[in-house]
Amino acid sequence: MNSEWNVRTCADQCAGCEKKFSDRETLMSSLCFAQEGYIREDFCSDCWPKRKTGPGTEVSAWSATWLAPTKKEEQTLKKETAESLLREMMETDDPGHRNVIFILAVMLERRRILVEKEVQMQPDGQKIRVYEHKKSGESFVVPDPQLHLKEIESVQLEVMELLGIPPPPGKGPQPPPRKESADGDLS
Repeated sequence: MNSEWNVRTCADQCAGCEKKFSDRETLMSSLCFAQEGYIREDFCSDCWPKRKTGPGTEVSAWSATWLAPTKKEEQTLKKETAESLLREMMETDDPGHRNVIFILAVMLERRRILVEKEVQMQPDGQKIRVYEHKKSGESFVVPDPQLHLKEIESVQLEVMELLGIPPPPGKGPQPPPRKESADGDLS
């Protein structure tokens, strides 16, 4: 998985004392940047103040609620959703998906599926947005491509196409014009 963006799932136990979290328990999450990339750790309220921190290690911290996993019924027909497409795109190592990933994350934030927890500025000027999934507690680390207004429409059309949503009238790919043959027939 590409280290530039990644999904970090909430642990089921405290990183300090290793006590299993109970359903709907409030915990604290920390995102640190290490040599191997972003590392998420989740702590119970007792271990949170005792965690190891140092200058420049912790890049983000937030409160979260641990939800016990529920058994999901298997769907007979898989429908592509913005969330499943985001997860699929984040699994690839293709930097060409950066704009689509960002637009999908913003869509899910507007639908209140993802919650923005932190915006970080990297030394190279790159913005990194940290989102948390409201239901599962997973963290999504998404680089902000800082799209210009004129670029957004084409990315939105690309997202619509990937989701199987027809483009608005007058937008998207148009069929080639029909040519009139010498005998007046249209082809």
